[in-house]
Amino acid sequence: MLLIIAALVIISYLTGLYQLFKKAGRKGWEALIPIYSFYIMLTLSGRPPWWLIWLFVPFLNLFIEVTVYISFAKSYGKFSLREQAAAILLGFIYLPKWGFDKKTAYLGQSATPEFKRRLSNELKKSQPREWAEAIIFSLLAATIIRTFFFEPYLIPSASMESSLLIGDYILVGKINYGARVPITPVAYPFAHNTMPYSYSKSYWDGFQLPYWRLPGLGEIKKGDVVVFNYPMEADSPWYRPVDKRENFIKRCQATPGDTLSILNAQVYINGKMAPNPADGQPSYFVTTDGKKPDSAILRELHIDIRQPIGNSGRDFEMLMTRQSVARLKHYPGIKSIVELARIKEFDDPEVFPRDRHYQWNADNLGPIIIPRKGWTVRLDSLTIPLYKRAIVVYEKNKLTIIGNNIFINGKKASGYTFKMNYYWMMGDNRHNSEDSRYWGFVPEDHIVGKALIIWMSTDTSASFLHQTRWSRLFKRIK
Repeated sequence: MLLIIAALVIISYLTGLYQLFKKAGRKGWEALIPIYSFYIMLTLSGRPPWWLIWLFVPFLNLFIEVTVYISFAKSYGKFSLREQAAAILLGFIYLPKWGFDKKTAYLGQSATPEFKRRLSNELKKSQPREWAEAIIFSLLAATIIRTFFFEPYLIPSASMESSLLIGDYILVGKINYGARVPITPVAYPFAHNTMPYSYSKSYWDGFQLPYWRLPGLGEIKKGDVVVFNYPMEADSPWYRPVDKRENFIKRCQATPGDTLSILNAQVYINGKMAPNPADGQPSYFVTTDGKKPDSAILRELHIDIRQPIGNSGRDFEMLMTRQSVARLKHYPGIKSIVELARIKEFDDPEVFPRDRHYQWNADNLGPIIIPRKGWTVRLDSLTIPLYKRAIVVYEKNKLTIIGNNIFINGKKASGYTFKMNYYWMMGDNRHNSEDSRYWGFVPEDHIVGKALIIWMSTDTSASFLHQTRWSRLFKRIK
């Protein structure tokens, strides 16, 4: 249904542009060719043709597009603020309306001095006012796009390496799973949870809306790379609203209703081995002839040495892809490479659910059922540690235990029916990632969107001329 609606919107928009081009003496088919149609809009509005290059500059392209749309609308006599806003925000409605309106005619290149001299004094606008309107419309359009369609995001940590690298700039699709309507609407634009430099709150949490999500193109699937709000910032010292919690990015390993297990660092879903990320970085025990591999080799193969092991100077723990392992083993000085995994008997108190009933670690965990909306779990001493946080913190219930009795919101309960879906997220850099293995489930109201493409990538550790990772530009995220 959403694809049909999207197709109708595009057809309506192009139909309007087709008719408007014809009114200006152009060929209607020119409106149907991407990029070229924008060039024609530049020509008809009197803007410099070389502005076309700004279409390929992220962020600045939005400002230029809004400016051109305002000029294009003026060229057809649409001078009011309401009409210009309609052209930018509701073009799929108003362009065809004007295109078929006999009273709407092409008046000339609105951005030229000659056109402005022909206008009456009441329609004249100063240059500062024109640019101010363009800036206001750009901010409005950018806010709508970032909130409901797409948002850029910078990879800040190594938890997804080598699938995603520190310095990758990615585009996150919010329409894929359905855009979340802002829960904390009173906030400074383009500031997530703190103001730049001052680190003061960028929002007012005195007014909040209930969680609601627009229909999306699909649902989260196992293997999707997902951006979400960090669930633990519901706690001290943050106490942040859901949509103002820090953005995290991980790969979805399990969806609502799945049973997840991890055995010797291998994930199993519903009893079947889950595919490993193609560019994920397991941890390896590497024995050398007595010295660390050359830094040039480590850089070429994108290998991260976490720490030497022991005092021999020969043994190291290294994080790298399986492709790098295949190449490193042939380098001089490498004696052996063995994949590392914590033994099952090792109990890590930092691993979810941090309870004495579960002696788990990051490489051996589960089985655990991921809650789904409508699923009723039986409450007892074994399930309470797993699901208490979801019941109390995410679904906002009061749970108390008196003797052998469990009370939810003051009523004795033997079970609990979940109101939301939950997900299990893990980083591809399995031994260098803070993820669901340490803090549990990700509620559906924390989901931001799906990671789609890498549109820019920079390596600040490289020399200035080599900082851009050209091979990663416009790479689709798998």
